Amino acid sequence: MMGKIKASLLSLRDLFATAWWIILIVGVGFIVAWQFVKPAPPSHIVISAGSESGAYYLFAQRYAAILARSGVTLEVRASNGSYQNIKRLEKGEADVGFVQGGVIEPPTDPDAVPDNDLYSLGSIFYEPIWVFYRSKKPLTRLADLRGKRIAIGQEGSGIRRLARRLLEANEIDIDARLLPLDGLDAAEELQQGRIDAAFIIAAESAPVVQVLLRSPDVRLMSFAQADAYQRRFPFLTQLTLPQGVADLVRNYPPKDIRMLAPAASLAVRGDLHPALQTLLLQAASEVHGGNGFFQKAGEFPSALAPLLPLSPEAARYYKSGPPFLQRYLPFWLAVLIQRLIVLLVPVIALLIPLLRIAPAFYSWRVRSKVFRCYGGLRALEDDIRERFDAARLADYRRRLDALDETARELHIPLGFTDLTYTLREHVNLVRNILDRLEQQAP
Repeated sequence: MMGKIKASLLSLRDLFATAWWIILIVGVGFIVAWQFVKPAPPSHIVISAGSESGAYYLFAQRYAAILARSGVTLEVRASNGSYQNIKRLEKGEADVGFVQGGVIEPPTDPDAVPDNDLYSLGSIFYEPIWVFYRSKKPLTRLADLRGKRIAIGQEGSGIRRLARRLLEANEIDIDARLLPLDGLDAAEELQQGRIDAAFIIAAESAPVVQVLLRSPDVRLMSFAQADAYQRRFPFLTQLTLPQGVADLVRNYPPKDIRMLAPAASLAVRGDLHPALQTLLLQAASEVHGGNGFFQKAGEFPSALAPLLPLSPEAARYYKSGPPFLQRYLPFWLAVLIQRLIVLLVPVIALLIPLLRIAPAFYSWRVRSKVFRCYGGLRALEDDIRERFDAARLADYRRRLDALDETARELHIPLGFTDLTYTLREHVNLVRNILDRLEQQAP
């Protein structure tokens, strides 16, 4: 029993002595490959949305429900709007944020690395500019609002910055008659006649839009100069609100209305994990990919005119769709396999040639034990043939017996035992030569 254990230990020692350099090379390759493996994506990220009564916040809640299915918690934080969302991203207080078109200037070079390390995942929906007003006659130009009390949104909101730009372009003084009201508060003030007009940016399904579309004495401006605005402000898109689309029974609007809309973008920090960027794009496709008053199915999300440089992960998504594994496997399993592939491919690339060399090296190590015995046997045979001395017969026999015993005690794998038996046959061959020389000696 002890002999078998000893033989097993010796075999393991031989195996390790053969494979240690393979283990070392593969270990170094593993360490090098590890440097290129991104850490696992975090399970908690923060999105900066708009006010709790706005569309951004409602969309963020839907995103959170979708990401929760993949085990990712999306914390939704209310904000004053796009400008505050950008500031939070820059300070690291949020990982994702909704940004309205026109809040920042689009990049001159879409492939450039942004100074603030912020990227866009693309445009996700149109944000129509609804200009509701009270007037007995239709107004079709923003210049007609000169001298009126206008709600342009809260400080830090995207609509406030955009409204100021449009009003300044019409040479309307930015004075105290511009009020920091938005959402349902602006709608109530307009219904009560305490203000004359209100700029609203929201989806057609937003409560404030639905309320004002059905309010008596409140009109919706149709931009007669929509083409001119689109030329001067490239981030704006001209849209048409079709006749009767809001209410077929009341036929509202009574005719097509020309509107303007920036496209909202989903902005992310540059250090947001690529797998989470893909997951957000999949959520955006689910939330914003349907039909609407102003969009066709599948139109969003898109890489059209992003406000920030497009994220490399988003560019791959728009070109090829979601990664192959994320299409068919749960999110965390797909991410795990992707990380293992990045880690194992270089290791396997090292193992293939090493494993092809290893058997030959192992065979050489086993055979070398037998070859060392052959060295001693050859020296003894030469000594006997060339310098035979009958007085040394006992020494010759002792050395032959020692070689035979060494060959018998060699611990080598079963596949190589024929080498030991052959060695012992050759020991007997030299012993026969010694016997013959002994008989011929005087």
